[in-house]
Amino acid sequence: MNLFSIENKVILITGGGGVLGGEMANYLLSNGATIVILDYKEDIVNAAVEKLKTIGDNVSGFVCNALDEESLIRVSDEIIAQHGKIDILINAAGGNMPGATIGVDQTIFDVNIDHFKKVVDLNLFGSILPAMVFGKEMVKNKQGVIINISSMTAQSAITRVVGYSASKAAIDNFTKWLSVELATKFGEGLRVNAIAPGFFIGNQNRNLLIDQETGNFTDRGDTIIRNTPMKRFGETDELNGTIHYLCAEASKFVTGVVVPIDGGFSAFSGV
Repeated sequence: MNLFSIENKVILITGGGGVLGGEMANYLLSNGATIVILDYKEDIVNAAVEKLKTIGDNVSGFVCNALDEESLIRVSDEIIAQHGKIDILINAAGGNMPGATIGVDQTIFDVNIDHFKKVVDLNLFGSILPAMVFGKEMVKNKQGVIINISSMTAQSAITRVVGYSASKAAIDNFTKWLSVELATKFGEGLRVNAIAPGFFIGNQNRNLLIDQETGNFTDRGDTIIRNTPMKRFGETDELNGTIHYLCAEASKFVTGVVVPIDGGFSAFSGV
């Protein structure tokens, strides 16, 4: 038996049209999984599916709002009708908003509370609602895996990104809570884990980490590198190995954990 086989696993990826979700979809499809892309705009879904079709045929996509329970239920019914099961849910939908980030010359008292709430909704409830809807289908089969996306900002005070930090800290707790709930009430076949990426340069944080005029790291970027023992930022494909492990039977006794993928950032004291 190949403990790492994910062939024919039906894997749902919310935010599957994004950079992070798209990279995971690409990798998992290449390793034999059946991929279902979920995103909130039709053009995003279509573009993601079209790109993945160049790798393999076992891919489909649905327009779905991770914050709308009715939308999730409708899509869940369609997925079951098409595939007959849901094996794995990866909650890759998430993000930040400018008003929930404290500017260089601002303090906590300048935070836009409306943006703060929206960031919490997206990152926390955008994972809770899909877990509740798609998790019901997993429970019917007494088998399923849910993978949430945490962050280094959940574990310690990373300055400025207060809204994002609060929502990701809540993801850590929800991951552990749901893992206990599902295993104790529905059996050992239900597992819930999370990954906590370290610092990766993407569209949302590029301006925080790289000076757009010079191309050099900002002071914040330099600070992160100094506190990362591997002395570099991560690459998105470096999340794939851990995701694969958590999807596969190789991790069947692993639940309720948040796995750092951070080049040693969370282990380093800074001295």
